[in-house]
Amino acid sequence: MALITCDNAAFAYDAQVVLSGVSFTVEAGDYLCIVGENGSGKSTLMKGLLRLVTPVRGSVTLGDGLTRDRIGYLPQQTQTQKDFPASVLEVAESGLRGYDFFPRREDRRRVMGLLETLEASHLAGRSFMELSGGQKQRVLLARALAGAGKVLLMDEPTAGLDPLVAREMYRIIGNINREHGIAVVMISHDVGTAVRHARSILHLRQTPVFFGPTAEYLMTAEGQRYVGGVCDD
Repeated sequence: MALITCDNAAFAYDAQVVLSGVSFTVEAGDYLCIVGENGSGKSTLMKGLLRLVTPVRGSVTLGDGLTRDRIGYLPQQTQTQKDFPASVLEVAESGLRGYDFFPRREDRRRVMGLLETLEASHLAGRSFMELSGGQKQRVLLARALAGAGKVLLMDEPTAGLDPLVAREMYRIIGNINREHGIAVVMISHDVGTAVRHARSILHLRQTPVFFGPTAEYLMTAEGQRYVGGVCDD
């Protein structure tokens, strides 16, 4: 049974449809990359998957026991996130239930295990504000995973990172997907790198241009043009 199913979904702002005709599924263990030019509807779709925007037509449904509060989400980094005044462990733990709680011992062990998986456990006592961009993104990924059950949604997880650090992030995300069986749904402008990891591609231009296996996408004229960097996004 699919974890997420979009069935001919359309989304609108102020009664103006900005994305329509979206149909796809996310199965357990999938790795889907959502691509498209600016304004193509990628962020709107992500909001729809998070149930922050309701379709005006069609539907977005969760299955296989997945609930909204068990979807991990790593948004684009903001200045507030970068300057968050807390320790690494506190930031990661905040993904469990929010900020106003004292974690149980088993909760803390789980979060420490996530930091170890992300090769960041040695940073647990450090101030989050003192970390490098790549280190901060790993901690925020641990925070997202702390709240994740079976699905991790990410919006430009490597934005602003230098190429070497970005490659490391993709490696870690790939390990999480393969070794922990967590389905990954990622928006990325770094398409050339993303297609080397994602198993399927959803290309949007206010409506789906392509949805299917990455290998098939790379054989299409649209895929070759977009991955080749001809488009200016």
